[in-house]
Amino acid sequence: MNRFQFVEDHKDAYGVKRLCEVVEVARSSFYAWLDSAGRRAAKATDDAVLAARIRVLQDPAQGGDRAYGAPRITADLNDGVPVAERVNHKRVARVMREHRLAGACQFVCVSGVFTGRG
Repeated sequence: MNRFQFVEDHKDAYGVKRLCEVVEVARSSFYAWLDSAGRRAAKATDDAVLAARIRVLQDPAQGGDRAYGAPRITADLNDGVPVAERVNHKRVARVMREHRLAGACQFVCVSGVFTGRG
């Protein structure tokens, strides 16, 4: 739970002004966070859809490859789509990280020592 969520949960009992002072956040920041709830939910939904598309590209049963990392996934996602529907490589990397969709690594590193192919 973040501080803004704490203020939201307890604002009926103590008031926003007092809670913001206690948890040391600006009231304007709290109200900005409150206003952006819909955008955060939409972004989470969009990220879930993107994660599903990434899973398809990494699924060997559907012609994908588990070794695909963020750069190759981004290239495949952006191949032949209009400019408005393209996906940034940093967003693909973030979604892959959050959903644990990292590509398989061909090298093994144990205790900081390179041991070759794994």
